[in-house]
Amino acid sequence: MAQRRSSAPRVLNLALQGGGSHGAYTWGVLDALLEDGRLAVEGITGTSSGAINAVVLADGWRGALAAGRDGAEGARAALAAFWERLAAHPSLLSLAPGGGLGGEHPMALWMDLVSRVWAPAQLNPLDYNPLRSALAESVDFDALRAACPFKLFLCATRVDTGRARIFREYELTLEMPLASAALPYSFRAVEIEGVSYWDGGFVGNPALWPLFYSTKSRDLLLVQINPLRRAELPRTAQEIVDRSAEISFNATLLSEMRALAFVQRLLQEGSLDAKVYKDIRVHLVAGDAALEAFGADSKYATAPAFLRRLCELGRTDARAWLAQHARDVGRRSSVDLIRTFL
Repeated sequence: MAQRRSSAPRVLNLALQGGGSHGAYTWGVLDALLEDGRLAVEGITGTSSGAINAVVLADGWRGALAAGRDGAEGARAALAAFWERLAAHPSLLSLAPGGGLGGEHPMALWMDLVSRVWAPAQLNPLDYNPLRSALAESVDFDALRAACPFKLFLCATRVDTGRARIFREYELTLEMPLASAALPYSFRAVEIEGVSYWDGGFVGNPALWPLFYSTKSRDLLLVQINPLRRAELPRTAQEIVDRSAEISFNATLLSEMRALAFVQRLLQEGSLDAKVYKDIRVHLVAGDAALEAFGADSKYATAPAFLRRLCELGRTDARAWLAQHARDVGRRSSVDLIRTFL
């Protein structure tokens, strides 16, 4: 049971990156934050698995409050139940020896090859998506629309224009987090009100700007699971493809961080009106070190032991961040934007 703190919690916004099943690392981070109890959440922006974690957390909190129970504990239970359900619907890669780990496994190589020759509609004519059933069993979207405890911002990419679409908590349907997680080589585009959407990582992983316009908190905690750096040069064709995708999915984040750093500098110089522009305090829990040992193909793995391992890695990193930086929330940034992102 979480130990709730007697002092008023400090309010922040959460920004949750996507990265397939590596989102189980984010599950661990969120579990540790909820257990600690020193921080309160105003808004959550998420893309792909980050969007899914956001929706499951919010509905778990809502359901617990409706039942007269602690919201944080309800959110923790809901996240654990969701990832357990997802593990019960394994992907093809997770059925391969090694739990989907190791891009040189013949099954992994074969699946990568065919995904570049045949479209998802050809490979998966019945449109099987394990996320759909796991989410449908985990979230009451009607109830969440009516009484969401947080502001939610789920990012998806319009296929026709290439622009971002941000779905809000008051309009949420099952299709919206699925759209945010619809990788075009793996799943069909998700149609919502006559518009087709792909994974939001192309245009915001995650999208930070909705938080600046639609929330009051100046503190932002980014949970990063898509590596900014790789120590070794990609050499095989698969490694090159994987690293190219990581770079692409980090491009918008780097752009937004560059803009944030620019605004911070102008505010410090007095060149901008502090009453008009927010001086955002940025915090970071990064999975780079913890996730570096896992190849990009492991983002498709849903073996229960693997997901639990990622969760524990996230919990460990979040506890370390809390011990070092929880008191910075509401006071100052705990990450150097230039050194870390630029």
